[in-house]
Amino acid sequence: MTKAKYKILVCPSDRTGVSKFRSVDPHIRLQEMFPEDFWIDIDYAPKCEDENFFKQYDLVQYHRSVGPDFAKSQKAIEICKRLGIPTVCDIDDYWMPTVDHPAHAIVKENKLDHMIVESLKIAGHVTTTTKVFAQEIKKLNPNVFVLPNTVNPRERQFQPKKNDSKVMRVGWLGGSSHLKDLEILNGVSQKLNGSHKGKFQFVLCGYDLRGSMTVINPQTKQQQTRDIEPHESVWYLYEKIITDDFKILSPEYKKHLHRWEKGGYDDMELPYRRVWTKPITTYASNYNNFDISLAPLKEHIFNKVKSQLKVIEAGFHKKALIAQNYGPYQIDCINAIEYGGTINPKGNSILVDTSKNHKGWYKAIKKLIENPNLASDLGERLYEDVQPYHIDVVTTNRAEFYRELIRKS
Repeated sequence: MTKAKYKILVCPSDRTGVSKFRSVDPHIRLQEMFPEDFWIDIDYAPKCEDENFFKQYDLVQYHRSVGPDFAKSQKAIEICKRLGIPTVCDIDDYWMPTVDHPAHAIVKENKLDHMIVESLKIAGHVTTTTKVFAQEIKKLNPNVFVLPNTVNPRERQFQPKKNDSKVMRVGWLGGSSHLKDLEILNGVSQKLNGSHKGKFQFVLCGYDLRGSMTVINPQTKQQQTRDIEPHESVWYLYEKIITDDFKILSPEYKKHLHRWEKGGYDDMELPYRRVWTKPITTYASNYNNFDISLAPLKEHIFNKVKSQLKVIEAGFHKKALIAQNYGPYQIDCINAIEYGGTINPKGNSILVDTSKNHKGWYKAIKKLIENPNLASDLGERLYEDVQPYHIDVVTTNRAEFYRELIRKS
């Protein structure tokens, strides 16, 4: 086997979640596509203070910090600069979550936002998900390159499966930090149940009762953690929004849901379906559980610079997308509904203005329930428009970016 020309050190920030999309999968694919150019070492605990450790590499890529310790990370970056080794700091989320984000208190208390900002400032180069976020990062570091999130359609979880449901399935898939986003949908299921009862099903994917609750004592600053009760879970609050506080359900089904048991109920054609969480390696298969994907988003800086991953995933699954006309969803989405209600033949989604949240989400879902062919057409057009986010396309751009950095070092 021919020895690769360049040896790259990759330091993911965790072993799940963001590391899959921003560190592990992109670099495994880089070595697969360009084996003569790149050899990848993935290290979760790099020897940050060992100069000899870094001497073996031509480029160091890390997510937010080189290893979990920001102080040691700074030393590692200083070593790399002294040795002339390019460093690339990747970031996919804004450094300070808003006050309504569950991580806000922890980030603020531990000053993680300041650490991330300093890490960005001293990095040789920064990569991020969108041009919107890149403009914000350039205030701290001018050397920013956009490498968007990608989909590998060879993964089974990103392969769409046809489902001949008798109702229009309207779904949301996400994590536990989106309560304020989902609150935008308050009242929608009530209106739909009044006008289109029996013709739709809301699907909530990712339901998860695992986790803990952290309480910070305001006087002592001491943190205490305990397991959450099912009714304390944010997913329970999500469910109340999606089901109009369970009013669109029968008393029997409501009782079943409040037992928090998996299985035991045929809910395929009911007005609401709970889908339990899946691991990061299979979660996207949830898109096969619905026909319309919803992406509500509250307007603030944290959401403005988020990735458009929901657009990309919905597109590769050929799902109709209804999204907020804001931030990441303005990058690729073309509104199919023009002023006056006419259809834009080039539209690939339906966008809802924040000023019209009170009626826009209901009207958009209603439009697709009444026009299932339009929903199918939007899914097909979105599929065509997200092809630049195929992992092979972005990996080719990454390869050239890395080659150029190494050549200039």
